Amino acid sequence: MSSDAATPSPLATPSPLAARPVLRVTAWSAVGLDAAGHDPRSAYVERFWLPILGPSTVLLLRYLATALDAAPGGLLLDLEETARALGLGVREGPHAPLARALRRAVDFAMASEPEPGHLAVRRRMPSLSTRQVARLPASLQAAHARALGQGGSAEGVTVRARRLALSLLRLGEAEAAAEAQLLAWRFPPELARGALAWARSQLDAEASR
Repeated sequence: MSSDAATPSPLATPSPLAARPVLRVTAWSAVGLDAAGHDPRSAYVERFWLPILGPSTVLLLRYLATALDAAPGGLLLDLEETARALGLGVREGPHAPLARALRRAVDFAMASEPEPGHLAVRRRMPSLSTRQVARLPASLQAAHARALGQGGSAEGVTVRARRLALSLLRLGEAEAAAEAQLLAWRFPPELARGALAWARSQLDAEASR
């Protein structure tokens, strides 16, 4: 998947974000993820990301998603007001609930600080990695496989792979990058290649009409 030209880098040191009374918040986009990722307010995030990120961080990401819907170009975020709105209290310092939520969002690459006082936030969240799925309780691991179509019929998995491949190509991804993204989403290599061939044929057919 091609990277966004202005992709922020996650912080390597503890975030000073919560030390600032106001942050400028903007969307952090990635073409493939924006096409096939999960809305922070989705059932997928509530069920599967919650055990990984924790409730405060998921709540914060949902809150910011709604705020960015209302202000797509970005907004100024009052941290004291935000902490009160989320029921996290107004205790200050690096161990305050809101500070921890911001830190986890950065640690898991759901947000980043491209410059001091500027928080870039994912509008879409990826599916869990194989390692993250392994951290879930057994019942949730099985539910996650079903949610991604891995426990369904072969036909259902093929349809999903084709839909995602078509979305990626329509968004301008090169076929090699699109194939890499399908593999990252844990589709078998042969299925990923077949889905891309189908998607390319669909686009060619559309262009010839």
